[in-house]
Amino acid sequence: MTDIRRAVEAVWRLESAGIVAGLTAMVRDIGLAEELAGDALVAALEQWPVAGLPDSPGAWLMTVAKRRAVDRLRRDRRLVREGDRLAREAESPRPAPDRTPAQDGNDILRLMFLTCHPVLSTGERVALTLRLLGGLTAAEIARAFLTDEARIVRRVAGAKRRLAAERASFDLPPETEFPARLASVLDVVYLIFNEGYAATSGDDLLRSELCLEALRLGRLLAARAPEHAEVHGLVALMELQASRSAARIGPAGEPIPLEEQHRGRWDPLLIRRGFTALLRARDLGVPPGPYVLQAAVAACHARARSAADTDWPAISALYDALVGLLPTPVVRLNRAVARGRAHGPVVGLEAIDELSREPALRDYHLLPAARGDLLTRLGRTEEARWEFARAAALTGNAAERAFLLRRAEALAGDGDANGVGAPAPPTLGTAVAAFLEALATADRPAATRRGYGTTLRRLCLALGGERPMNAVSAEDVAGVFETLWGRSSAGTWNRHRAAVRSLAVHAEAEHLIDGVPRRSGPRERREPIDPEALRTLWELPGVALRERTLWRLVHESGVGPGAVLSLNVEDLDREDRRAVVNGTEVLWRSATARLLARLVAGRTRGPVFLTDRRPAPARAGPAGDLCPETGRARLSYERAEYLFKRATCRLDPRGEGFTLGRLARSPRVGGR
Repeated sequence: MTDIRRAVEAVWRLESAGIVAGLTAMVRDIGLAEELAGDALVAALEQWPVAGLPDSPGAWLMTVAKRRAVDRLRRDRRLVREGDRLAREAESPRPAPDRTPAQDGNDILRLMFLTCHPVLSTGERVALTLRLLGGLTAAEIARAFLTDEARIVRRVAGAKRRLAAERASFDLPPETEFPARLASVLDVVYLIFNEGYAATSGDDLLRSELCLEALRLGRLLAARAPEHAEVHGLVALMELQASRSAARIGPAGEPIPLEEQHRGRWDPLLIRRGFTALLRARDLGVPPGPYVLQAAVAACHARARSAADTDWPAISALYDALVGLLPTPVVRLNRAVARGRAHGPVVGLEAIDELSREPALRDYHLLPAARGDLLTRLGRTEEARWEFARAAALTGNAAERAFLLRRAEALAGDGDANGVGAPAPPTLGTAVAAFLEALATADRPAATRRGYGTTLRRLCLALGGERPMNAVSAEDVAGVFETLWGRSSAGTWNRHRAAVRSLAVHAEAEHLIDGVPRRSGPRERREPIDPEALRTLWELPGVALRERTLWRLVHESGVGPGAVLSLNVEDLDREDRRAVVNGTEVLWRSATARLLARLVAGRTRGPVFLTDRRPAPARAGPAGDLCPETGRARLSYERAEYLFKRATCRLDPRGEGFTLGRLARSPRVGGR
């Protein structure tokens, strides 16, 4: 029985994409197609243990699914004629479905384009692709991404609803749209691979199941679209990077840098496959695209017999070409690292420092890590230690954090500028901690303490908590303000400035705020959101319960989002539909009452609105902002504002998205 079940699971993993694709081509409904394929899988689990494995398991599953489709279509009066046609096909004596291999291949390609449709969010694309093309269950996807199964189920269901609402076509996109749509498919496959190859969170650096699934999807795509060079470029890149997997992790799970890896442990088969895919891309005779260029970089590493033999000038030139096609901050950072290897650490450090105020890299741990490497090579070990500590605070991966902290600790004591026995100067991190502790005992309002804490923790992450206070300059602080809050309103800028100024006064370092002038200007007028946009907002598909509840509560109460985000579960009087926070009364109506009941179900204490994951130790805020029952932190104003703006970009005539504050001023409309 166990062997048969394993056989069923293996067959399903191999055949499910083709079955769902073929059914979607017939019924033109991706949700119905998956449901019919699932019915066929259930039938196999029931019948195969008794009747044995059929000669053609995939054809058996497809035939059963087609017959279920016929039954479903026959029940729909509008599709009687279509049902009769499919019935004649399904009742044919041939055991295999009446489709050619080319048709099946095109259906799989169509399914790939559908699951990566641009109307879906990135998370929805990834979940739907793994569910339908990878044959993974929601539980397997949740384990791979370290999230809960319910969230994956919601993403998949939301993706199906959105595709149905948009009436997304199962046909291949027209030639004018094909390159952009193909790029979306490639990006999703590579995102899956990257999350497996360098996990952004959790305890493990590598999640091999995601790497293998991305490789399988990439090879599948290359077989279905062999005339597109970028497809082969992506496959080559993944094969070459995957070849280093066994050498990337030490015996204790710690990451091993590329230059320290034992190249004898690199997989020669994957390297050969990578070179073959790269040659296929070049043989097509088209100018290299981003994935082909990245694969060429990986090939340079694979050709080198040792780290010293690496052709860094060639890699630097490849990154110059890549920046011309894909000038993203991360690509520019990689080019800076390559320049540092090719032309010396001074050149590399200058290139990285040019990126230090890039907003997209403000929380990217590899920027301070790369800077720490270059500073180490220049002998500036104390500064390098600060950078490695800052990188450790920014990463969400436990193995990487431990590795970076070890690098920082290894540099501790080198070049001690204080002299033997001299007390170490206070660091930015200790100064912030002492100030927040003093603030807590000064009977300041909770909202003020939370606001100051958020600002100062962001300052620590940006500059490094290990940096001594006497090494922080006014230029450093001004740079942080321009990077983090340069585009903010005058009021927001001045609130952050007040927090840093109070820290500077407490630490007797008032000069730190000299480069951050107070902003003046007309108070930003927050126009209410018009009723039509509100109706659309309430009906947006795929919105998470937390966001929907927050938006409704801000709107129905008319209270500012800061006060609403400060609510704790124990503040809620659910019977009277009211709460009081910091002297402000918050009232709500029936629509919010129903959402709140679902959001806080089973919880009796802690913040009402929580982050998605538990915070890393370096990012844990005050104890009052942590839920004692889940360990998750209070949702920050900045994150809530970002999510709302992103969700409302299409509703805003300016395309910028609305602010949460405008919800509180908007007229109430029906649909509650």
